[in-house]
Amino acid sequence: MKLASYDNGRRDGQLMLVSKDLTKAVAVPAIAHTMQQLMDAWELLNPQLVELYDALNKGMMDNAVDFEESKCLSPLPRAYQWADGSAYVNHVELVRKARGAEMPETFWTDPLVYQGGSDCFIAPKADIPLGSEEWGIDFESEIAVITDDVPMGVTVDNAAQHIKLLMLVNDVSLRNLIPGELAKGFGFFQSKPSSSFSPVAVTPDELEDKWLDSKVHLPLITHLNSELFGRPNAGIDMTFNFSQLVSHVAKTRPLGAGAIIGSGTISNYDRSAGSSCLAETRMLETIADGKPSTSFMGFGDRVRIEMLDDDNNSIFGSIDQQVVEYKA
Repeated sequence: MKLASYDNGRRDGQLMLVSKDLTKAVAVPAIAHTMQQLMDAWELLNPQLVELYDALNKGMMDNAVDFEESKCLSPLPRAYQWADGSAYVNHVELVRKARGAEMPETFWTDPLVYQGGSDCFIAPKADIPLGSEEWGIDFESEIAVITDDVPMGVTVDNAAQHIKLLMLVNDVSLRNLIPGELAKGFGFFQSKPSSSFSPVAVTPDELEDKWLDSKVHLPLITHLNSELFGRPNAGIDMTFNFSQLVSHVAKTRPLGAGAIIGSGTISNYDRSAGSSCLAETRMLETIADGKPSTSFMGFGDRVRIEMLDDDNNSIFGSIDQQVVEYKA
């Protein structure tokens, strides 16, 4: 099943059921007005949506309209929880290597997670407004899951059943602000502005055999200013799968329905696949040449993030955004 949130002038948008081929959509107010309402009662409402989804894909819904990604907000325009991991430890290892720091062995056994701002996500086709190019503007191409209610202390084996939807992420990072914040020993805040999510969120069964072991086994494709930047496979070199991430985040607290858990930057040891953020490219340049040659993003630069199935059909729609100067 595929779902989206249309911009209807309200903060949480209008829940839309979207056809498998991303051509048709229909509002389902008799079932739920918003994505959060759906997540709050997933077990009750999901069977009703599955029936309508089948009818939509068969062309049997007279009230269906053409699906327009430009009308989409992030599937959850705001969320009670947004926790982003760093499941591709080779990426973390590279970061530390570039600055000559050893990586603790625990990084391979205990996931890294930070809690991001979730009160205001950016729409997938909207501009990214930022105050200065000096902040070191970067994209991070990722995957995220949305859960239902997750009990505290959930095991890895039981965590999988709480994963209800998947979507793509652009976790915007301000690299030049990060060192100063981390030096205070209290984590990210200013260096992690609002993130963006794909137009469509999908149930794991939509990925068929590409969803295996709580991983998505497909390339995540990033273009920067219309040029291919990277297409690393999200199922390769993922040290911690999504079940492990959900279990880790819920170790000392329950997660409310609609919680979003991110994978962190997709990264492969095979560097020929390219990267999913500018920072990784700059790290590789620093290791090879002693200094980076790739610049961070400036105003007017555009990033596009998308995932295709084996027949080159878009699964989630695309995140396609331009960085612009913010003026209060």
